[in-house]
Amino acid sequence: YVAGTVGLMSVPVMGIAPESEASTESVYNAALALGIANQLTNILRDVGEDARRGRIYLPQDELAQAGLSDEDIFAGRVTDKWRNFMKSQIKRARMFFDEAEKGVLELNKASRWP
Repeated sequence: YVAGTVGLMSVPVMGIAPESEASTESVYNAALALGIANQLTNILRDVGEDARRGRIYLPQDELAQAGLSDEDIFAGRVTDKWRNFMKSQIKRARMFFDEAEKGVLELNKASRWP
């Protein structure tokens, strides 16, 4: 996941709170999770637009496991298989957001989301 790198690079920009007692590793792990969560969300949000451009950024092995093909994606077929696949992808993104949230209190207060 390339996006994990963006999350890691954000830690020095946001800064770790001086009062934080968390390990640097745990803060960076949370940042990595946030980067991945954001990228997964972006991929899921842009499925239709990407397909219109002839691109698919969804995991091919998981599409196959769900009984979906590239042609299904390019055709924009919304079936129960597709809905179940997307639910599993959304669940994965939420898992990474939950992991990322553990590190929020370790950031400088000015850098935290509300």
